Amino acid sequence: MACHVYRPPCRDDRENRWALQLALESGGHHVVLAENGCDALQKAARNIPQLVITDWQMPEMDGAELCRRLKCQPSLAGIPVVMLSAMPEPPDEPRGWAAFLRKPAPIDLLMHTVELFIAQRLTSKRTEAAREERSTSRWRPVDSRCWP
Repeated sequence: MACHVYRPPCRDDRENRWALQLALESGGHHVVLAENGCDALQKAARNIPQLVITDWQMPEMDGAELCRRLKCQPSLAGIPVVMLSAMPEPPDEPRGWAAFLRKPAPIDLLMHTVELFIAQRLTSKRTEAAREERSTSRWRPVDSRCWP
């Protein structure tokens, strides 16, 4: 499971990013870090993540713009985004994220949120794969009422 964590490169954030990476990886997730929103888009396009965790305030591109750009690319549009911010969720901003958590977010809440969204994505992928598998099969089920 790949979780991408995109956080700004501030001096305090280096420790926060490391702690978040450690918590996610100890939970069995693969974490890819990005320095800013532009770096995050490039990394997400190369290796499509199951989930993106981003900060609202980042250099070059803020978290809301990152969400907008992810939604504009068909291969990335379905990726859930967890937005972190010390500021309250803006009521007038178009909501491009799946969850908004105020910092400092309790790690158990963040981990629960990550697990929930990744489980939903994995379940929906299995359902889609099963649907595709059934529709492409040459064999059709036999109606038992018609069997001699």
